[in-house]
Amino acid sequence: MTTLTASKTAPVHAGPFALPLLFILMWSSGYVVGKLALPYAGPFTLLFLRFGVAALVLFVAALVTRAPWPANGRQYAHLVVVGLLIQALQFSGLYTGLNLGVSAGVSALMVGTMPLFTALGASVFLHERVSTRQWLGLAGGLFGVALVVADKIGASDAGPAAYSAVLLALAGITLGTLYQKKYCAGMDLRTGGCVQLAVASIVALVLSLQVEGFQVQLTPALLLASGWLSIVNSIGAISLLFFMMRKGEASKVASLFYLIPGVTAVLGFALLGETLSVMAVAGFLVTAAAVYVCTRTAPDRK
Repeated sequence: MTTLTASKTAPVHAGPFALPLLFILMWSSGYVVGKLALPYAGPFTLLFLRFGVAALVLFVAALVTRAPWPANGRQYAHLVVVGLLIQALQFSGLYTGLNLGVSAGVSALMVGTMPLFTALGASVFLHERVSTRQWLGLAGGLFGVALVVADKIGASDAGPAAYSAVLLALAGITLGTLYQKKYCAGMDLRTGGCVQLAVASIVALVLSLQVEGFQVQLTPALLLASGWLSIVNSIGAISLLFFMMRKGEASKVASLFYLIPGVTAVLGFALLGETLSVMAVAGFLVTAAAVYVCTRTAPDRK
């Protein structure tokens, strides 16, 4: 497929941390905004609004800019798989967990362990080497998650089903990231994103009708939140993730996720009134350190 690339004669002068920092802020905001929107719509109904609007925006953008569409059925099939994993499975699990009482910060922490599992999966599917340091990071990250989740169980309305749903979200983003890197790295961000979001919106609509009866209250808060989730998260953050994956190994790009739980926890505290105990803070720090150790680039040996 034809890809979107920067012109060689007009380099971008943004600092090396500009895109990663923008990605972290955009991705983290999705947990908090989603939590704010859920009182006005069922999880699957909210996802349909999010995916449907984003798919429509990208479709119009693709037509206006004459973006290239996939050349054959196989390319479409790969995009469908990524859409089902990264969009439909990840966010269905995430919103279900949020709706069942999991806090935005804990949800971000659990999904934020994605770099650990991506590093392991990349060794199998993408032939990226997994070192002893990465195995230690995996163990430390899981320990950190256990600290936070154990502290929250019993202190909120969330039960095993809620945390299981967030684990499905983790599986979706991990498998989808690996599949995207292996089979869809060259996709056009406009048409490829449109196909993925369109597929995800169909899944969300079916689930919404069957499970929730399309439960929605069209309030200004819901309209603003769904617009933010569509434009900033489904288009902006996902496009940045795919763009950065083209420029580096899957495990390195995934390491950005180690900052997201902390940023989300701060946003959740400021906007949602969520609290963090000493054990929860310790869990966040342990997980962040473990993911950093697991995914950081080793120094070159001369």
